[in-house]
Amino acid sequence: MSIFSRTRDIIAANVTDLLDKAEDPAKMIRMIIMEMEETLVEVRASAARTIADQKEMRRHIAKLEGLQQSWMEKAELALSKDREDLAKAALAERQKAVDMADSLHAEIAVLDDGLRASEADIAKLQAKLREARSRQNAVQSRLEGAQNRVRMREIYAGTKVDEAFSRFDLLDRHADLVEGQADALALGAAPKTLEEEIAELKNADKVDAELEALKAKRAGTATAARKD
Repeated sequence: MSIFSRTRDIIAANVTDLLDKAEDPAKMIRMIIMEMEETLVEVRASAARTIADQKEMRRHIAKLEGLQQSWMEKAELALSKDREDLAKAALAERQKAVDMADSLHAEIAVLDDGLRASEADIAKLQAKLREARSRQNAVQSRLEGAQNRVRMREIYAGTKVDEAFSRFDLLDRHADLVEGQADALALGAAPKTLEEEIAELKNADKVDAELEALKAKRAGTATAARKD
């Protein structure tokens, strides 16, 4: 069932009120736009038929004007031949053509009024259609934003985040196990032998002797420099 039944209903309609009352605003505004577009096509088609009718009437009027001229010439010819009866009959036929042309002029005037009304309706329909399309973009943006917020809240409030953090806990536990294995290997290292400890002492003595020699050398160099 159509939302709007007539052109005047669309022009008088408040798109905002319709959307506020709709359970599904996005669906409602699509239906509104579709109805407006269809009505706009119908109004333009009706205007096109009216223009075509006017053109046909004007062609008929032109023929009637030619017929009027023809009957006038015939009446003049009859009078020139002293046939007043024929002249009167010709003038009567001319008057019929005049009356028909006047009637067509009146019909064209009525159609002109209808065309002006159609032009105003088309302008109003186009304005309503622009308004509806603008509201459609706004509604669509709001719906997308709301849907994104719903998805974010579902993520934070749902089990996905907890599942992700539980995976981090598993990774930490795995790292603890690897580090524990490394520490365990260090615990199993063999103690130094007696020979290794004595060798380290000898190396330490050598390093100490070299250090003392280096100090003595530096002291001797400094004394020589002062004597000079």
